Amino acid sequence: MINKSELPAYPVETTLTLIGDKWKVMILRDLRSGTKRFGELKKSVMGISQKVLTSNLRDMEESGLLIREVFPEVTPRTEYTLTPLGESMNPILDAMAQWGINYKNNIKYKNSQ
Repeated sequence: MINKSELPAYPVETTLTLIGDKWKVMILRDLRSGTKRFGELKKSVMGISQKVLTSNLRDMEESGLLIREVFPEVTPRTEYTLTPLGESMNPILDAMAQWGINYKNNIKYKNSQ
């Protein structure tokens, strides 16, 4: 878990520290619908390498945004699920999605003038 003393003083900067790159936001987006296996995330987060996905998942687990569950089977299975803290980011993702829709609509309007 991240130590409070390591976090920035400003709240927006804290949020950006936790989800400030596109991969983490896309992982959050894909886990909103429920638990996913590593391979499912690899397919749904288009363009991410296995190494970067692994690194981001570890960071997000350390931050308390998701939990990783490893099933010791003959072919090991690992699943990722948002924690309540991770789920609390849903309104932020909703706002980002709405802003993106509004932006696209505004660009279409400007381009048609």
